[in-house]
Amino acid sequence: MSISSRSQDNTTPVAAILYMVAAYILFTFLDTSSKYLVLAGVTPVFIAWMRFAGHVALVAGLFRSWRDPSRFRAASLTSHVVRGAFLSGSTICNFLALRHLQLAETTSIYFFGPMLITALAGPLLGEWAGWRRWLAILAGFAGVLVITRPGVGVFGVGHVFALCAMVSNSIYVIMTRRMSATETPESLVFYSALAPMILLTPTLFFTGWPSVGPFQWFILLLLGVFGGLGHWCLIQAYRQATTTALAPYPYTQMVWMILAGWLIFDQFPDDWTLVGAAIIVASGLYIVHREHRLRVRNRAIVDAEAEVVAKKL
Repeated sequence: MSISSRSQDNTTPVAAILYMVAAYILFTFLDTSSKYLVLAGVTPVFIAWMRFAGHVALVAGLFRSWRDPSRFRAASLTSHVVRGAFLSGSTICNFLALRHLQLAETTSIYFFGPMLITALAGPLLGEWAGWRRWLAILAGFAGVLVITRPGVGVFGVGHVFALCAMVSNSIYVIMTRRMSATETPESLVFYSALAPMILLTPTLFFTGWPSVGPFQWFILLLLGVFGGLGHWCLIQAYRQATTTALAPYPYTQMVWMILAGWLIFDQFPDDWTLVGAAIIVASGLYIVHREHRLRVRNRAIVDAEAEVVAKKL
């Protein structure tokens, strides 16, 4: 590999970074709006349904699905439904957690997800982590314990919902990684919203339409915009840069969540939450750094072997 190609690999386009930051600002808007609606008395199931319904409409428009429907063809519809079930479970549990916890608390626990994915990737995907990454996973789990502090009267139902949301989302991400080899990117984005919307539709017969004012309805309609545009920004970012290069930027959401909680709900995380969040973020960044070094080393080995073979020809 030439020096120029290496430097190109190590350079992350500014546009990709901006797309990534924009995505997590939009996700912050989504969580902040959802917390506002939950506190206003709207059921989390209905909020989730509106979020996915708006997402379906927006994605269909952004990708112009009527021009080339083949891009949305599913290789395994069953896998899409199961994957959508985990995403809907994660979304509903997250909204339930937001009823009891601050925005920064739910986000801190959510950030333990990449470490759980690293642990589950071994038995589920055959991607086993080494001892250094396992130490980072344990450190991240210690950060979760610092935030929840079980046994000292802090751990509550909100933390249970936040942990369930994180676990369900981690399984959703692992399924996405497995399905990406056979499914188109458009189908993964589209069915990730369509499947939950269909699965949650029967619940509307029990929950009904909420009795809220025009402003709350306006916020409900914006949920799909925040979610759909956020995922679209992620797609644009990953088209221009590698997953490893962009891995640190989701942690910027912690800043936006703290600001939103302070400005909108007059809530600021306590010292324990900030310390736990710092531990989780540091552990996650170390895993990103370690996986990047392993990829670079493996690529160097492959290049060296190819050079030896070429000299023999």
